[in-house]
Amino acid sequence: MDGRIVRRGPARLRRAFTFAALALASACATATLPASESGPALGRPLPDFARPTIDGSMFSSASLRGRVVVVEFFAQYCKPCWKTLPQVERLAKSDSDLAVIGVGEDEFESETHSMAQKLGLSFPVLHDAGNTLAGRFRVGTLPTTLVLDRTGVVRWQARPGDGIDELRRAVSAVRRAPSR
Repeated sequence: MDGRIVRRGPARLRRAFTFAALALASACATATLPASESGPALGRPLPDFARPTIDGSMFSSASLRGRVVVVEFFAQYCKPCWKTLPQVERLAKSDSDLAVIGVGEDEFESETHSMAQKLGLSFPVLHDAGNTLAGRFRVGTLPTTLVLDRTGVVRWQARPGDGIDELRRAVSAVRRAPSR
């Protein structure tokens, strides 16, 4: 070389490129779903249904279209459900854009109602008489937490032991993901 300093490009341009690359990497990282249970519900659409809630009002799955949704299957006899439901309730209260529904798998509606009342659940709760919804969602264990995208497709299912942090990350990732 002849002693001249060769510049690879203006420093400002390199900094801008670096910043853009970091921002893109960060955006991609936040849109990554946490590890999911490999349940048969993944990738399947929300079935159409209309059911009364335990408070007597009517609930239709059509009301969920266009929203990110958490569906929480639970039962009074399920000890982990008593821990999971209060966390889901706090999430529902802190995120008004999120739709949350609970599906009680107890034998009797009175058991589902009692549990929802004791925990102060504010989101719609359905009693799944005959486990019809559990069958449609192919739920095999309780609690089962599902996150659905705006098109009504199940994109994430909590693994045993997952907590509220994983659920929050799943909701955030589904919310940021482009509609399919």
